[in-house]
Amino acid sequence: MQPGSDRRTWRRYIALGDSFTEGLSDPDPGRPDGYRGWADRLAGHLAAAAPSGEVEYANLAVRGRLLPQVLAEQVPVALAARPDLVSLVAGGNDLLRPGADPDQLAADLEAAVVSFRGAGADVLLGTGVDPRQTPIIRRTRGRVAVFNAHLWSIAARQGAVVLDQWGAAWIQDDRLWDAGDRIHLTAEGHRRTALAAAAALGVPVAGADTDWRAPLAPAPALPTREVVAQELAWVRGFVLPWIGRRLRGRSTGDGRAAKRPTPQRVAASAPTSTG
Repeated sequence: MQPGSDRRTWRRYIALGDSFTEGLSDPDPGRPDGYRGWADRLAGHLAAAAPSGEVEYANLAVRGRLLPQVLAEQVPVALAARPDLVSLVAGGNDLLRPGADPDQLAADLEAAVVSFRGAGADVLLGTGVDPRQTPIIRRTRGRVAVFNAHLWSIAARQGAVVLDQWGAAWIQDDRLWDAGDRIHLTAEGHRRTALAAAAALGVPVAGADTDWRAPLAPAPALPTREVVAQELAWVRGFVLPWIGRRLRGRSTGDGRAAKRPTPQRVAASAPTSTG
């Protein structure tokens, strides 16, 4: 466990952020058109570790949200709910935009961390993934790296915990990412991320298949023609629509509300693997 709180169990966990924490590309079998995601899965691990066998959990994350929106819309709601653990993972949408200032983003984020720590809550932050393997998005690598460096410094100053995605070798496997957009994890990716978050917090997880760092079995090499076809499909299906929304000032999260806006009880469940 990283430096920070000496707690190992929590009673009320609130997740804040954007599509990553909302859980996109990890379909929820219990909710049509809904998503599960690493934060929902982490809540299950927290419940399993709690003496009561349950934890209260809210997820305020909404896809497409920029960091200033997360701070203005979600932080006050979370503070009012008096959590003892929050995850605050945001800024990725901002860093995709040319001209983003990672220094200012980090300063704004730290102010929120200070508020939560002052209210007695533990805070879990998350670095961005190294985008070196993704065409076009790799152009953001410098900004992401600067922002990540700030996150580690914020954690050291404020006693927060960091989910290190930049240094996670396993996360670079293309099969753990949605083939359609390449910026959202699959169900298996979210499952592993929840395990990594639990480990960062010092929460033990029982059961088989809990080593999130284990690489997937080697994949056969694809023919060049198929690789080119996938690249073109990605540009047509994700990049061009994303640019179009930016030009129109639109977001995939417009009109959407948080999927779990108030803390609700989550009971420990039997360990599961993918899905």
